[in-house]
Amino acid sequence: MNQSVDRFGLSCALVTPFREDGSIDLARLTPHIGWALGHGCDSVTLFGTTGEGPLIGQVGRDQMIGAVKGSGVDFRKNVVGGVIASSLHDALDQANQLLNADARALLVAPPFYFKGVSDDGLFNWFSAFITKLGDRARNVILYHIPSVTAVPLSIDLINRLQAAFPKIITGVKDSAGDWGYSQKLLAAQRNNLSVLIGDERVLAQAVRDGGQGAISGMANLVPGRLRTIIYKGQDDAALVELVNEVLKYPVTPAVKALVSHKTGDKSWLTVRAPLLPISAKDTAHLGSFYDRVFAEKAA
Repeated sequence: MNQSVDRFGLSCALVTPFREDGSIDLARLTPHIGWALGHGCDSVTLFGTTGEGPLIGQVGRDQMIGAVKGSGVDFRKNVVGGVIASSLHDALDQANQLLNADARALLVAPPFYFKGVSDDGLFNWFSAFITKLGDRARNVILYHIPSVTAVPLSIDLINRLQAAFPKIITGVKDSAGDWGYSQKLLAAQRNNLSVLIGDERVLAQAVRDGGQGAISGMANLVPGRLRTIIYKGQDDAALVELVNEVLKYPVTPAVKALVSHKTGDKSWLTVRAPLLPISAKDTAHLGSFYDRVFAEKAA
């Protein structure tokens, strides 16, 4: 396994707890972060896709950052923050908010409202983002998740951005679920950027091919198993089965349903509109599937 760049390790793509009225439940947020960090995660990622980040405004982000810092978590070591906005000004506000808190890294998605944009246009947007951050710019992780943004980051664009900002762009999170793309990305960037895999089904192979870790929604559930994959490149058939089952549903509500099952706390089922919780029947099915598949593999 490649050791030419510092190993990023495992970051939990943290689910965000909400009360029934839609407000952020800070009292459940910080214990969940403590649990994740205590069970194998090197960091947590706030405001990502699994965390419903685009549905959380600046006030809510401030509340979460304040609660996490107040709980004693070391931001510089243990917290990555999502930057997901189409407006450059909004993206800069989110980034500066995280940098003010001394976050470990910024997970930056492309502007997503306009579709069919060129690599040149995306290069200009990311360049302006980094340039306007000025001397504060550091540890930017590019976020490739075209199933959500509908704005893919081509290998050529990633190479171009890495060459232009080699000390600032430090990683790329690949959440496309396209192993062919992942292989090309690993081949192109294994000696330059930390390639982080979002699809846990191919994580072990990616690590063996030079991947440096993951920002993973499944880390809300089984961080210890993921840590073994990342640090040993060891396959995990049970985890693959679980991910295949989760992908039959809207992913964020499904992950929250499993967190609710594991904790016995139905409050975790709450999502923000326009998302909806999965049905009680589907929640029960996922919980039973989780219990069965891991019991079978442990037997």
